[in-house]
Parts: sequence; C-alpha cells; structure tokens
Amino acid sequence: MTTATAAKPDPNRNVVLGMLLVVYIFNFIDRQILSILAAPVQADLGLTDGELGLLGGIAFAILYSTMAVPLAALADRTSRSWVIAVSLFAWSGFTALCGLAQNFWHIFLARLGVGIGEAGGVAPSYALIGDYFPSEQRATALSVYSLGIPIGSGLGVLLGGYIAATVDWRTAFFTVGLLGVLIVPVFKILVRDKAKPVVSVDNPAPLPVQPKLAETAGILARKRSFWFLSFGAAMSSMLGYGIAFWLPSLLMRSFGFELVEASQFFGAILLIGGVIGVLAGGLLADRLGGRDRAFYAWVPAVAFFLGAPLFAAGITSSDWKLAFVLFLLPQALAYIWLGPVLSAIQHLVVPAARSTASALFLLINNLIGLGGGIYALGALSDFLTPTYGDEALRYSMLYSLVLYGVAALLMALAGKSLRKDWVAETA
Repeated sequence: MTTATAAKPDPNRNVVLGMLLVVYIFNFIDRQILSILAAPVQADLGLTDGELGLLGGIAFAILYSTMAVPLAALADRTSRSWVIAVSLFAWSGFTALCGLAQNFWHIFLARLGVGIGEAGGVAPSYALIGDYFPSEQRATALSVYSLGIPIGSGLGVLLGGYIAATVDWRTAFFTVGLLGVLIVPVFKILVRDKAKPVVSVDNPAPLPVQPKLAETAGILARKRSFWFLSFGAAMSSMLGYGIAFWLPSLLMRSFGFELVEASQFFGAILLIGGVIGVLAGGLLADRLGGRDRAFYAWVPAVAFFLGAPLFAAGITSSDWKLAFVLFLLPQALAYIWLGPVLSAIQHLVVPAARSTASALFLLINNLIGLGGGIYALGALSDFLTPTYGDEALRYSMLYSLVLYGVAALLMALAGKSLRKDWVAETA
C-alpha cells in the first residue's frame, strides 16, 4: 500500500484553517439561531410544532442537501475559495431576510435561501483542508474546523436569545445575517486555492486527475464503507439535529425556563460539550487510525453507544442542575464522529474529487438527518400531545434515542470496509 511521503507544511495553512473555522461558525449561527428563537417566532407567526419543525429541518435541508452536490462539483473544477465566499454572502443575506417574515411561507422561503447558500460552504471547505493538511493530521484539522458547529450553535443560541429578549427576534436575524456579509471580503483576501496533490490508488482502475461527478459517484457507490458511514452519520444526525433544535423548547416547557435562561443553559452545553467532543474525536482518530484505519469508524460507534443512555437520563431528569451534567456528557459524545468520519470520506477518493465526495456524503447525512430529524421530533411531539400534554416533547426525544443504536451498528460495520476502500496519497 502506498503511503504519504514527507512534504513541507504550508506556512499559510493555519490562517486558512482559521478563516474556514470563522466562516463555519457563521454557518451554524445562521443555521441554528432559529432553535432559540422558536418560541417567539412560533407565538408571533402562530405556528404549530410540526410547522416549526418544517422550518428548522426540511425548509433548510432540502435544497441545502441537493444543491451541495453540483456546487461541490463546481468547486472541484473551478475555485473552492470563490464558491465558499459567494455562498457565505448568499446565506447571510437570506438569514437577514428571515427577520422580515410575516407568515409561515415568508420565513419558509427565506430558510430555503439560507439552505441554498450554505450548500456551497461545507464540502469545498473539507476539500481545502484536505489540500492543506497531510493525511496523518487531517482528522485533527477537520475537528478544528468542525468546532464551528458547537461554537456557532452556542453563539447562535446565546446571541439569539439575548437579542430576542432585549429587542425582538427580527433584530436577531438582521444582526447575525449582516455580520456574515461583512466577513466575505476578509475571507477572500486570506484564503486561496492550493494545487491538488498526486495520488496512488490501491485498486486497479484509479480515477482520472479531474473526475466528473458521475465518476466520483460511481467509485463511492462501490465502496461499502461510504454507505455505512453515510447512513450511520445520518441516523445520529436525526437525533443530534432534533435535540439541538428542540431542547430550548423542552427547557421552557418542562423545566420552566425563560428564553434567556434556556439560551444560557443550552449555549453552555453546546460550547463546553461540543468543543471537547469535536477535538477528542479528531485526536483519537489520528492516533488510533494510524494503527488501524477501522478506528475512524469504531471511535464514533463507541461514542453513540455510550451517548444514548446518558441522553435518556438527561431528558427524564426533573432537576435542571443534574440535567446540565447529564446533557453535557452525551453532547460531547455526539460530536466525536465529525473528525474521524469526515477524514475517512476524504480518503475514499482522489484529492481532485474531495469536494464532490464530501457533498455526496452530506447529501445523505443532511437530507435524512437534518431534513428528517427536526421535523420527525416535532411531528412525534404533536402526535403524543393527547397522551402526554406539555410533556410530549420530552417523550418524543426519549423514543428517538433508538437512532443512536442504529448509528452505532452502522459505524461498527463500516470499520472493516475502510481498510480496503482507503485511497493513499503521495506528495
């Protein structure tokens, strides 16, 4: 098997990683801010839990997931940094437009726009990191980038809750959207595309230097590890996105929190637990994966297995102090998969196809996980309301924990396949 040869580190790679992280933070601020604003938006626009679930999930995810594939292919064939910059401008602008909504369809269409914009941001960023960082450091670098998820989600919750409580929810959308627009020129000045490295593939029919979308999809379709990793991540994301969106509402309904209290409680869980989990996942994967590539899937499998009962304990707790600790631990475990799995996906194709491969992975993960999870938990809450009343949302989350068991099984199965599906690089 061909292994990577030593190459001189690019002196700008940490600046590039830092700017990609800043953009990803804004990605998740704009994506998750609706979760903390759910109560005032729901009250002002007269929405049901099911409609709110559509706004948080399908309205965003349907075009976010599908548009990511052609935009990633465009990034692979043109400029990854330009696609990210234009996408940042688009999703930030549509986030600001959410503040003008007067009914369900207004905000639904604005969220569609946010999804289209964010579709061009993540997969090309994964590919740029793959270009700048060598294989043995890639899971850690992707974990640093993935800190944008807990930091962005946490800041979105904290800022959104504070602005909504002191001014109104519309101002919260205006503020975070316009801040994102201001980052665009700074990003484009500091982040440039990098020449793609040469590869050696372990199977007898390697892809061409600049593969087309259909060629990349064909290679991935024949690799079992791609399907196990993608559907395993999707199952975990259904629960992860669902809990992230609905937990502030649960805190207000079942624990009696006010808006600002819920934002502080949930924001702290996201920031502390998320940062620990994301970094731990990348470091563990790079350390253990050097011995056996199966650990890039097995580390997430163990995390999901341990996280389910801890989430159950937090959901059923009646004391908010105990619930904080019980939610903090599984929140860390919920983020461990990011570095290992994203790095593994990068190694299933040649470098020139990394954006496209990442987008095809995100298509499955987000269409099922983000698109289905938030809506499913909200719809299940509506269904359980006649039985459980105000506690229906609590039981909706509790029943959904079975998804973590499925995710753990699929990740465990992915480990063995990774050993033979891996594409090795040379400098």
